[in-house]
Amino acid sequence: MIGLRKLKAWVLRHELDPENIRAQLSASAVPVSTAGCRTCADPCEEGHGDYPGRFTVDMETQMLGSVSPFRRQILICTGKTDWDMEITWAGGLAGLISSTYSKTRSVSSHQPNGTQVPPITGIFDPSEFSELSILNGNHKSICDENLETVLVFPDFMVVSGIPPTREGAQMFRDVLDPNLPRMLGSAEAGSTLKTWVLPYSCVITFCSHKRRDKRCGISAPKLESAFTEALQRQGWSVDTQLEHIIDPPLEKFSGTAEEKDAHILQSLKTLRTGKKVLLSYNSHMGGHQYAGNCIIYIPGGSSVWYGRVSPHEVESIVTNTIEAGLVLPELLRGGVNLSKPGCRSLHDW
Repeated sequence: MIGLRKLKAWVLRHELDPENIRAQLSASAVPVSTAGCRTCADPCEEGHGDYPGRFTVDMETQMLGSVSPFRRQILICTGKTDWDMEITWAGGLAGLISSTYSKTRSVSSHQPNGTQVPPITGIFDPSEFSELSILNGNHKSICDENLETVLVFPDFMVVSGIPPTREGAQMFRDVLDPNLPRMLGSAEAGSTLKTWVLPYSCVITFCSHKRRDKRCGISAPKLESAFTEALQRQGWSVDTQLEHIIDPPLEKFSGTAEEKDAHILQSLKTLRTGKKVLLSYNSHMGGHQYAGNCIIYIPGGSSVWYGRVSPHEVESIVTNTIEAGLVLPELLRGGVNLSKPGCRSLHDW
């Protein structure tokens, strides 16, 4: 029995070892950083705002692999920073979309790129799945009263004009066709929906759902403040509400579907040079035992899910992940489109 306990302890230490995780990620073509995830001394001498002493985090179990796969993830703009315990049970657009979206809808067959890499649980290609991940966010809707706004990833789109009704949810569901590699802003004639490419180089969300876990309500504002300061020092423009949305929407694009797709792709590639970032609070996304939790979305379609993040790690995240496109293995919970064979950075196309 003692030998078995020692074996389990050794396996756990091996799984949590940063160098072992880094080697696994590199073998799976995930661009990784060799930098430390903390830039300050321990204890900190730079005045980073820390969490209170009662703030305890699971530092013992394997965090990588704690992200469930999905085809798309949506962030519904609610204007709130906390929500009911379960957002899809409490009415509102989240519940309506959840009840109308079928998880059994077919998806396009995955076309391998010819480079075989070993899979890692929690890191996935969304084109292989049909599930929809639904989150609430704290942004205010950008459209008329009584119509909703939703951010869509990994498409890096914003859709407005969604009626908060079952019919509105069905209308929105139809544009989330999992068979399409990218949303094209193709709402039917007469629809109130309008679609734009998100006008940011990066979107960062923080779980603030304190009714699910009080630690998230504590960590989110501290992380928002730390990211704002670190990003602005690096010359980034930081928004906490949706800005810079410019007409016309994609529904007004005059051209073929192929021409529209090329236009969207070029718009996404151009965003990289803008250094504009949108910060958001979001509802429960799993892994609250690893608070603080944040997700980093970039226009190329990747999203990096980090856990055990405190203000001490923010500077390294900004430098290595947001600017250089490299993953910090010690903080990684999982993510979307992180395997990039032949690429040096998540920002490479």
